[in-house]
Amino acid sequence: MATLINNKKFVKCKLAMATISYSEAGVDTKKVKGIHSAIEKAIFAKMPGHVLPIKGHYAGLFKANGQIFAIHCDGVGSKILVADALGKFDTLGIDCVAMNVNDIICVGARPLVLVDYLALAQEDEALVLEIMKGLVRGAQEAGCALVGGETAILPDMIKGGKRPFDLAATCVGIVEGKEPLTGEKMESGDVVIGLESSGIHSNGYTLARKLLDLKKWGKEMLAPTRIYVRPVMEMLRQCKIHGLAHITGGAFSKLKRIGDFAGVGFLLDSMPKTSGVMAELERKVSDDYEFYRTFNGGIGMCAVCPEKEAAKVIEIASKHKIKAQAIGRVVEEQDVILKKDGRRVSLL
Repeated sequence: MATLINNKKFVKCKLAMATISYSEAGVDTKKVKGIHSAIEKAIFAKMPGHVLPIKGHYAGLFKANGQIFAIHCDGVGSKILVADALGKFDTLGIDCVAMNVNDIICVGARPLVLVDYLALAQEDEALVLEIMKGLVRGAQEAGCALVGGETAILPDMIKGGKRPFDLAATCVGIVEGKEPLTGEKMESGDVVIGLESSGIHSNGYTLARKLLDLKKWGKEMLAPTRIYVRPVMEMLRQCKIHGLAHITGGAFSKLKRIGDFAGVGFLLDSMPKTSGVMAELERKVSDDYEFYRTFNGGIGMCAVCPEKEAAKVIEIASKHKIKAQAIGRVVEEQDVILKKDGRRVSLL
């Protein structure tokens, strides 16, 4: 019989099993969620009428000239330190674009424009040009325009590594349907389709850098984040998509972002077998709670749809050369449960 592992009890035993936890590495996701809650209370206290009060989703929404637009800001994180150690910077811009546009599409919006913010410890034209290569490639793949940004030289603030810098961007998209996609139409029995990731993407590197040998795994660690804009926009046009979740920081606990809008939860009982760098991380982390709360486990995006639509969603992903499979389903219990090897683990 499968057993449900209580989060608190599991946390106590997992530290003995794992090489190092994410919180021990320096990132406490539970405290981060508390910060998010405080931010929401502050910004939604007095919101102007043209802003849609969509709390806790992947992007903010606002109205202008009768249209609904989405806006999101994100960065590359400490993956930059891996690039710095290897002296390879030309794909980080792709990561930056991906982390923004993949969130924008989760509310059913098509990315329109993107501006970047690059903070450097010192003037470094060669480095900037390498970063720009990735930004341009990523924007082209996402079908959005890179319309400029800001470059700041901050020697007293930007430190760490051989050529210190930080990279982030802001993206604006347009909701092409009558209303944004929130997840509120999800219902028990809907299928969760997992779209394959291209690797670690751009999350969990504070822990990954402590677990992996850069000489052996550095190249795979730098694989750019997959951009899902084209296949997902096609799915939205041709299929009944009830919810979309970008699997980033917090990994599969992120499904709660859309589950809350429908008052439902998720049972993940068919996760793919990991390979390459992801399999190495799974081996090093040692327990399912820590692994599937930190890393994407080979799945970078989840599309939730009625069962009869699942085959079409998988077909569209395949057309765009992305492997996809059913990894679970929507359930009434408001939780995110991983079912694996006869155990049920809450990822919240």
